Amino acid sequence: MAEKPLRLLACGDVEGKFDILFNRVRAIQKKSGNFDLLLCVGNFFGSTPDAEWEEYKTGIKKAPIQTYVLGANNQETVKYFQDADGCELAENITYLGRKGVFTGSSGLQIVYLSGTESLTEPVPAYSFSPKDVSSLRMMMCTTSQFKGVDILLTSPWPKYVGNFGNSSGEVDTKKCGSSLVSSLATGLKPRYHFAALEKTYYERLPYRNHIVLQENAQHATRFIALANVGNPEKKKYLYAFSIVPMKLMGAAELVKQPPDVTENPYRKSGQEASIGKQIPVPVEESACQFFFDLNEKQGRKRSSTGRDSKSPHPKQPRKPPQPPGPCWFCLASPEVEKHLVVNIGTHCYLALAKGGLCDDHVLILPIGHYQSVVELSAEVVEEVEKYKATLRRFFKSRGKRCVVFERNYKSHHLQLQIAQPGAAYFYVELDTGEKLFHRIKKNFPLQFGREVLASEAILNIPDKSDWRQCQISKEDEETLARRFRKDFEPFDFTLDD
Repeated sequence: MAEKPLRLLACGDVEGKFDILFNRVRAIQKKSGNFDLLLCVGNFFGSTPDAEWEEYKTGIKKAPIQTYVLGANNQETVKYFQDADGCELAENITYLGRKGVFTGSSGLQIVYLSGTESLTEPVPAYSFSPKDVSSLRMMMCTTSQFKGVDILLTSPWPKYVGNFGNSSGEVDTKKCGSSLVSSLATGLKPRYHFAALEKTYYERLPYRNHIVLQENAQHATRFIALANVGNPEKKKYLYAFSIVPMKLMGAAELVKQPPDVTENPYRKSGQEASIGKQIPVPVEESACQFFFDLNEKQGRKRSSTGRDSKSPHPKQPRKPPQPPGPCWFCLASPEVEKHLVVNIGTHCYLALAKGGLCDDHVLILPIGHYQSVVELSAEVVEEVEKYKATLRRFFKSRGKRCVVFERNYKSHHLQLQIAQPGAAYFYVELDTGEKLFHRIKKNFPLQFGREVLASEAILNIPDKSDWRQCQISKEDEETLARRFRKDFEPFDFTLDD
């Protein structure tokens, strides 16, 4: 059965004309039915007075659709974006953040990069640097399964996008735009790429992401630049489209080439050769990711060390960040109670929980020091997923079910509990495949996950909601650990190597 496409809207520079935009969206939805999301690129805020925005900010008015926006492109509007990791600006209006990946319930992947290009340090709050672009490329492109992303959102146009394509009008794409964005588009291979800032509409002919007769066929990319909202020339500023996430598409359907497809405008050739140069690998700052509903497996943000199989000089894995002080969960730390460790992999290990809810309450922990899943390298993420899948099989074989949860709030070391780039969050994964994500904005109960599981409605052991009240002797802990190791051994994938 064919997957139902998502219906999306993309918009150019709003420049503070919120009423014009949202009234137009209402009219479109009244005529054509509801859309799932509105994605805004370019300048969301303008130099107009704030009276109109205050009505949305205070709830007097409300956006008619879930709206996601990019950040500032100038110093004047930086004040509206207080949280670099993204935040809710008003009801139904969310700032995505400086850079990152937004994953939806259907598996739709949207990579976003806020601001304009800057090649100088320090980078202004309204700009992105080569490090930012490199971190996004490395995060997404270093797994063998990577094919591309569904959507790329940037404010600037990519430089040279007009090469081999239809006329871009008055915009000279050899002079205008960002080379860093071109590099990002080359690596990410988005199916749709939206940009703005030039106050004009330009829908480029689709271009290939592969070299004919030299590489296997890949999907095409459509670049669309949108004009500013309410422009007197009535240039197109709102673009409606339907899309099925690539992860749900068959290979033949995905790589089907449009009849008007052109060569890739960013291919190395002559003066454009600089586009393809590898940007220096970042050693800091991870990207950030939002989830508007999590029901699919692709529910994480990840960073990666990256490597190119054709390179004669493979990159060394990046050293994990060091803890700010003593850490109870870094395996090399003297604070770790090693008798609770029940299995050690290449990048992660399993340990019984201290004061567990039940005898087989275990933690999945990275061997290196990482604060949350969103900071993990691709290799660590892969092993975390392997441990989760293995534990599900293990518990199922024993007639049990498991819940996975993580709290990235007032914690220094990642702990994925199985009793299963950053922003604070609480994440739950059920063995039915359902995933729940909550963005923590203010105070949050530190033992929330444990308290819910211990409640009368689930495990009915409310007296175990506080782990400190459940501690047992070291001898008893060692007995439980030995028993778990023995029971888990038939499922231990680390013995396969």
